[in-house]
Amino acid sequence: MTSQRRVVAEVLDGEHVHLTADEVHARAARLLPEISRATVYNTLGELVTLGEVLEVSTDGRAKRYDPNAHHPHHHLVCSGCGLIRDVHPTGDPLAGLPAGERFGFAVSGVEVTYRGLCPACASDAPQV
Repeated sequence: MTSQRRVVAEVLDGEHVHLTADEVHARAARLLPEISRATVYNTLGELVTLGEVLEVSTDGRAKRYDPNAHHPHHHLVCSGCGLIRDVHPTGDPLAGLPAGERFGFAVSGVEVTYRGLCPACASDAPQV
């Protein structure tokens, strides 16, 4: 593993990490100042291809990179600031899709996104 890849992996380490490529680059540059933006983008692309990192897109915002690729989970997204948290609801998410609504698809996966306001954004929201 190259020093550049190691630094990108270090930056992505942690729970509930959902950084943009630019955020990964900024943090990686603090650890390895000579790392280029292109190297970060290429490394993130390789990690996605290898299944080590998930690409998360919400509401037309910048793609974010989720290192929690090996543990099934959904996302809770703040519609104010864009904060993303991993959530692990109980039960089978496919149970909510009746057989008649599958239209013959052999469903291979489910992505659920819960939306709302995080506590900080909710406290800033005007009271009605």
